[in-house]
Amino acid sequence: MLLHGTDALKEAAAAGHALPGFVAYNLETVQGITAAAEAAGRPVLLQAGSSPFKHAGRDALMRLALDAAGRSAAHLGVHLDHSRDLDEITACLEAGYTSVMVDGSHLPFAENIALTKEAARRARDHGAWVEAELGALAGDEDVSTDAVAQSATMTDPQQAAEFVAATGVDALAVAVGNVHGFTKDPVHLDLERLAALHEAVPVPLVLHGASGLPVEELQGALARGVAKVNVNAELRRAYLEAVHATLPSAPPGSDVVSVWAAGRDAVRDTALEIIGRLSPHADEGIA
Repeated sequence: MLLHGTDALKEAAAAGHALPGFVAYNLETVQGITAAAEAAGRPVLLQAGSSPFKHAGRDALMRLALDAAGRSAAHLGVHLDHSRDLDEITACLEAGYTSVMVDGSHLPFAENIALTKEAARRARDHGAWVEAELGALAGDEDVSTDAVAQSATMTDPQQAAEFVAATGVDALAVAVGNVHGFTKDPVHLDLERLAALHEAVPVPLVLHGASGLPVEELQGALARGVAKVNVNAELRRAYLEAVHATLPSAPPGSDVVSVWAAGRDAVRDTALEIIGRLSPHADEGIA
């Protein structure tokens, strides 16, 4: 069933855990994420967004995600991730998306505010909540590139407070040393900066680029106001490794179904494990 409103996000923030935001590219990743949410019995955000639209087509992936969420017994929000296009945001809202992320992080501060404020207005008109980004993350959303975070692009707490007050967003994605994709060296978050951001802004924080993040870094982030965590590269890797392992036995029988199923199941298992990391009493496993 569709997860509407910000209650789950606020509950996560209050309890020191986080909603997982999983990026979906196709039927099998949508199915795997949905199955993981059902097995875990936890709310999950199914992120069918701007980058995957380039592969699957906006209407096709949008309808696929909304249909899967609506039919599922799990509480699934359908979230537009990393959109810079107000027309795209409006199209997803009109289709029934429960939340959107407007990404004006590439713009000058005043222009980011203007874009975000308009996206927030449109989201409110459709009963959806809105996430924005301040600061810039290194790396590619779709390909792991061994990116390195730059301190000059990290989110400033005082500026973040001004940004949230001016835009009325429900959640803020921040740059605190996190990067998109896997890296050669372990990521080290600026937890002092994160604590200052948590103190400065009245909305839950969002951590993008959490794939491969050391457990202690993740736990530190959850303790400092992060209530939504985006994961993409871990699911991509799991999918590709499963497909690679299954391919040698598939060609003789032209058995594409076994390959697709292996990828889907790997996404499910990986997503389920990540949900456990982000859930209350994570050390006790999924209830």
